[in-house]
Order: sequence, then structure tokens, then C-alpha cells
Amino acid sequence: MGNLSELERARLRWRARRGLLENDLIITEFLDKHENQLTDKDVAALTLLFEMGDNDLLDVLLAKRELFGEYDTPELRRLVLLMRQP
Repeated sequence: MGNLSELERARLRWRARRGLLENDLIITEFLDKHENQLTDKDVAALTLLFEMGDNDLLDVLLAKRELFGEYDTPELRRLVLLMRQP
């Protein structure tokens, strides 16, 4: 459940790489804290989130805008709230 294989961890971190340093820092800190507890559902939700454009993602992570459209799911709302925590 919460035990990602090393390959799954590497893939998730690779998909998390962003064009904006701010996004990279927020996402990396989140993964450092919570990676071991992520479920398959969480990984699927994060994979979707990482398809969002960099500027939109930064606005969501900084709470300047809320999730929208296909990204507005209960799983992503929960994960984004965790990412917003210091």
C-alpha cells in the first residue's frame, strides 16, 4: 500500500521534475516527507497533477488558485493541502 518500489520512487520523482524551481522545491519537500506513505491512488493522482502547466501548478501550490477541471479531485485536494503545509 504505502511501500513504493525503488523504481516507482524514481519514476515518481522523475515525473515531478518541473520547469520552475519553486515547483521543484515544493514537490521535492513533499515527497521527502510523505513518499513512504503514498498509496497507488496517490501516485496516480500526482501523475495527473504533474501534467498541469508549471504556472498553473505554482498558483495552486501557493494557494493563489484552487484546483480546477479534471484536477479537482478529492485525492488531489488532499495532496495539495499537504504540499501547502510548511
